[in-house]
Amino acid sequence: MSRGALSADPAQRDAAAELDRVLRDLLAPKPKRLFGLFEKPAEAIRGLYLYGEVGRGKTMLMNLFFAAVPFKEKRRVHFHEFMDEVHAGIAAFRKAARGKDEDADPVEAVVKPILRSGLRLLCLDEFHVHDITNAMLLDRLFGKLFAGGVTLVATSNVTPDGLYKDGLNRQLFLPFIALLKEKTVVASLPSEQDYRRLKFAGQQVYAFGSGAEVKAQMDKMWLRITGGEQGVPGVVESIGREIPVPLTAMGAARFNFTDLCEKPLGTRDFVRIAHAFDSVVLDGVKQMDRTRSDAAKRFILLIDSLYDRGVKLAASFEVPLEQLGADDKTAFEFQRTLSRLNEMQSEEYLTKGLRDTAPAEA
Repeated sequence: MSRGALSADPAQRDAAAELDRVLRDLLAPKPKRLFGLFEKPAEAIRGLYLYGEVGRGKTMLMNLFFAAVPFKEKRRVHFHEFMDEVHAGIAAFRKAARGKDEDADPVEAVVKPILRSGLRLLCLDEFHVHDITNAMLLDRLFGKLFAGGVTLVATSNVTPDGLYKDGLNRQLFLPFIALLKEKTVVASLPSEQDYRRLKFAGQQVYAFGSGAEVKAQMDKMWLRITGGEQGVPGVVESIGREIPVPLTAMGAARFNFTDLCEKPLGTRDFVRIAHAFDSVVLDGVKQMDRTRSDAAKRFILLIDSLYDRGVKLAASFEVPLEQLGADDKTAFEFQRTLSRLNEMQSEEYLTKGLRDTAPAEA
């Protein structure tokens, strides 16, 4: 691209060709059936399972692919967020009267509304399986989704055969691996370059003060992170609510301090943000004195969530870090936050990939 958002990469080009194939198949005209009699459910187009090390551009390619799909019956979501919704749906069904029937099928109950919505394409980012609860559920869940015509495009850090490796009763998980290989083309992204690291190499990620000079510094940092893309508004889904994102581009998000710390957000919301983006730009972090005790608590939770995930943070602060907190109620927790903020601007932190963590339950 002329703005420099993308650079030539043979591995990414091969992966993009596979995504083009999925898009063509999704848009191909369907053969008509005589008189429309005895219609069968639409068959799922063979999707794509794209794996590779962190920072190689898997999420970027998925986002570009998702944006190019012209129909509305599509969804892009983090794998763990999707599974959280499935488990919440199963729990709600079991509590309902119909869920107490011995023949009741909670998986069927969760899948039905998904298929009824007309979903054709499901894009799942960071597909990985660590716990036995998900491992034992996936074969039946995706068997029903595929049978209902849903096409899967997924990114992961591991091959299908590496999913749930050494897990308890893994032999029961093997049918799902076979199903995944049948319903998707498995492709690697062996790029030698870690693009996430390049964004922050040698950069001062924090700015202090206010005014036009600081804003210009943050604008410059934002464009470096996004490869010249200005960004567009977006949302992060957090089970039952949508968190507005003022700007999002190329796996990064830009917020103002007030957007996150002076709104009624909590741990689950911040964890969702940390799993939705690999980089966050935060403008105008205020001094959190006694009049901003609630904002200080949210800021602590936000930094904890970004740090635990390994998200890269660029931020502007109205005052030096050591002057940020002046509230007795949060003094102890704030010391940990300051320590993490100092670490998050270090070369060591900035050159590490994202940590493989699952969104915490609320």
